[in-house]
Formats: sequence, C-alpha cells, structure tokens
Amino acid sequence: MPPAPRPVATAPVLLRRELGDALRGLRQEQGRTLREVSGTARVSLGYLSEVERGQKEASSELLSSICGALGTPLSALLRQVSDRVALAEDLVVPDVVPADLVEDGRRPEGLVSAA
Repeated sequence: MPPAPRPVATAPVLLRRELGDALRGLRQEQGRTLREVSGTARVSLGYLSEVERGQKEASSELLSSICGALGTPLSALLRQVSDRVALAEDLVVPDVVPADLVEDGRRPEGLVSAA
C-alpha cells in the first residue's frame, strides 16, 4: 500500500514574509525602532517597514546593510529564515555544521548552535 500523501499547505510559504518576520524579530529583540535601524542601514523608513511586513523583496545588498545595522551576520539571518521555512513546510532540519567547516573540533566564528 503506498504511503498517504502529505497534506498540502493552505497558503504558500513566502520567502519575503519569512525574511521580514525574522528581521522585525531581531530589531524588536534589540529594542530598536524602525527609524534607528533605517538610519543606520541607510534605507528609507518606509521601505524597511515594507520589507518587515513582507510586502517588498529585499536585495542581497539591502539585507546585508540591514543585518549590519542590526549587528547580525547575514548568515545567521538566512539560517533563521531557512529554519522558519522548513517548519512551515513541515520539515525537520538537523542542526549540524558540516565537518569540513569545523577546525580542531571548534565551530567557525559566527556559527552558533541552537542547542
């Protein structure tokens, strides 16, 4: 007997929405305003607001600038977004750093385990 088909999500997972939610969460965790972050990132307040609400697609340059303003590595943001998307897709993603990235049993700088 074939396995039962997986249920189809009712709403598609939108990368821009997940990115926006993650950025807003990081900003709010720091107790910072949109105005503060937009000024530091050199992004208009309105555009940053639209990015956080998932209404605009942010370029890699813009994401890098916002991450810089938040003091967060772009890789950490992308990892968080990847995990959010996996959860939305009902997938389990192991928290593992590939062996070729680990030197002397230590994690490279900037890589943080959720464990």
